[in-house]
Amino acid sequence: MRGVGGQMATNLAFNDLMDYTGWERQKWHHFLREHGPEVLKITAGPNSGTRFTSTGDLIKHMFSAEKRYVDRLSGRALTETAALPNDDIEALFRFGEQSRRGFKQFVETFPEQSWDIPEEHKLGNSVLIVTPRKIVAHILLHEIRHWAQIATLFRMNGLTDGFHDFLFSPALGGEIRREQASGG
Repeated sequence: MRGVGGQMATNLAFNDLMDYTGWERQKWHHFLREHGPEVLKITAGPNSGTRFTSTGDLIKHMFSAEKRYVDRLSGRALTETAALPNDDIEALFRFGEQSRRGFKQFVETFPEQSWDIPEEHKLGNSVLIVTPRKIVAHILLHEIRHWAQIATLFRMNGLTDGFHDFLFSPALGGEIRREQASGG
């Protein structure tokens, strides 16, 4: 498909990134179940600050941010997540499923004509003036970035979990075949 000036029109839809992050969540949920809740206590390092000191904190933050951004975009009061445990795999991922359902519903029902109208949102001590489209893109990229941080923390602690790259995910189709090495 050719766009303006004969250039290839390229579109990566939010749904494609939601498919990818949904796949990531499933992989990490399985990995965490396999290794137990102790891995949620792995430290985020000496320079992590006071907000996110463990991998459990980072996961809680990712899912909470998704929920709270949708709250902001929907004009609702922000969901309070302080009581959500950062050391309970199932509680975290149940909340993540809830936040993702709300996020998908928002994306599917938000009026097309409103995606690019800047809105003002209070974020901590700052006021942000951005479009809903930018916030939705941020939600997805924010999650991808934090999963990469978590993967790095696990690797630094001797835990690995195969490929998590977008290329290896089912998003946008494709397949992966392992070829057998030829004997020499």
